[in-house]
Parts: sequence; C-alpha cells; structure tokens
Amino acid sequence: MNNFIAENLSRVRTQMEAACQAAGRLPHSVSLLAVSKTWGAEAVRAAHAAGQTAFGENYIQEAVGKIGALRDLPLQWHCIGPIQSNKTRLVAEHFDWVHSVDRLKIAQRLSEQRPPHLPPLQVCIQVNVDGGETKSGISPQELPALAQAVAALPRLQLRGLMTIPESAETDAQMRAVHAQAKALFESLRQQGLPLDTLSMGMSADMAAAIAEGSTMVRVGTAIFGRR
Repeated sequence: MNNFIAENLSRVRTQMEAACQAAGRLPHSVSLLAVSKTWGAEAVRAAHAAGQTAFGENYIQEAVGKIGALRDLPLQWHCIGPIQSNKTRLVAEHFDWVHSVDRLKIAQRLSEQRPPHLPPLQVCIQVNVDGGETKSGISPQELPALAQAVAALPRLQLRGLMTIPESAETDAQMRAVHAQAKALFESLRQQGLPLDTLSMGMSADMAAAIAEGSTMVRVGTAIFGRR
C-alpha cells in the first residue's frame, strides 16, 4: 500500500505542477487536500509517510474515529461533506477546517461549540456556483450576506469559498464555471473580507480549476485508488 500511495501522490503532484506551469502560476500557490473518505487509518499513514499532511473527510462519524486513531501524527483535518445540525459539535471539536458551510445556523453552531483551547475553526463557504440541482451550497446571490455574517462569528475564521460544480462536456465550459467562482471570491475580497482560499477542483477538473485560480484541489481516487 505504501508504495502504491506514494507513487500516486507523486503523480498527482507532478500533474499539479504542470497545470500551474501552464497557467503561469507558482507550484506552491496550490495546495493538495488528499480526500481519504472510506479509507482506513493505515492508508492515511501511508500518505503521511509520502509527505502528505492535509486530509479531507466527507463522513463525520467515520472521520472522528480515524482522527482519534492518528493523533500521533501532525495532520490537518478538513471536513468537506454536508453537516447536519446534530453533527456540528463533532466537527467543531475534531476538525481544523470546514469547507462546507452553507447556512448561517451551521456556522453559528460551529462557532458556539468550538472548544476554547483550540484555535479558531478555519472555514470556507460552499457556493453552488452553477446551480446544480444535486449539489449543496448557497446561491451566488445569497453569498455576500452569509460571508459577512460568518466573518463576524468569534470562533471561526473565514478563509474563502468551496465549489463542487457539475461536470461539463468541454474543458472550456468547465473553466467558465470555475471562473465564475473566482469572480465571486474576488468580489468578496473587494468588499474587505481577507480571503485567501479557493477550494476548487478535483481529479477530473484539477487543471481547469488551477487555470482559473484554485488555491486548493481535493483529490481522492487518484491517490488512494478505487474501493
């Protein structure tokens, strides 16, 4: 497993560097979030041994057990899945980042339940930039008000936006959707919010996302393989 994951990570990083070079960007301007959902602690250990420290989880209950089993490693945990109200305490207590804030109620609960001995929870707002019917996220029209409200919460630090657009038929169409997300991101920055993170792009659309300004790509299958 170790060699398999290490080789895959190396391949993904090479692809990221090539995409950055094609876009005229520096390689270190885009970070890699390894999506480890459904994979056990040993797979995460193998990825850490290959130099990966940031991991994304969709399923909160599964992730909490994994986080506990890996406390001996200096890892950064990102919640990238939907959050129900009855799971906010688990997220607030165990994760470092949350990418999937899409309602003020969830943000308020995360802020209230973040333990005082931990640093502020780093959050991104999930925006449904292309109006996909099966995707979570707030609408672009509602985004500015939510962003200002989240930024004012005491135990959260608003870092940016996260998107999961529908797949497109062509690279140009995919880039156009990512460009919309980038425009929303820049609009919020112009309103005075000190954002620095655009969590955008997965295995299939990584190059298109990087070309349009992503600062963090989320990759799972290309690293860990298929279940």
